[in-house]
Amino acid sequence: MSEALERLATIAVDCGFKLHDALGPRLLESVYEACLARSLVDRGLVVERQKTIPIKYGGVVLDEAFRADLLVENHLLIEVKSTDGFAAVPGKQVLTSLRLMNLPLGLLMNFGSSSYRDGVRRIANNYYPPVP
Repeated sequence: MSEALERLATIAVDCGFKLHDALGPRLLESVYEACLARSLVDRGLVVERQKTIPIKYGGVVLDEAFRADLLVENHLLIEVKSTDGFAAVPGKQVLTSLRLMNLPLGLLMNFGSSSYRDGVRRIANNYYPPVP
């Protein structure tokens, strides 16, 4: 499982890099989300956009408590941002989504940075990647 997850993360980061290189920074998040989803599908992956994340509270299930920007192959969560810098909130948002969905790994991709490398973060939920 972890090797397949690492492969998905590698493909996603590569697609994000190519997208940032082609379109540049600071477009609307929805543009990056749509283009990234298309790039991942073109690589043969199953991608869900705006995946609802339910939460249980007081014996009731709230079906649309949260939304994940992209869910790749039901295993990798991707949150897309387009801001000038990183704040703590999006990282916490990804971690909360990972916990609610019981997923080990997510990517926070901020396309607002002039350098793509500065805009990508891995967020782990009790996940330890395989040692090479």
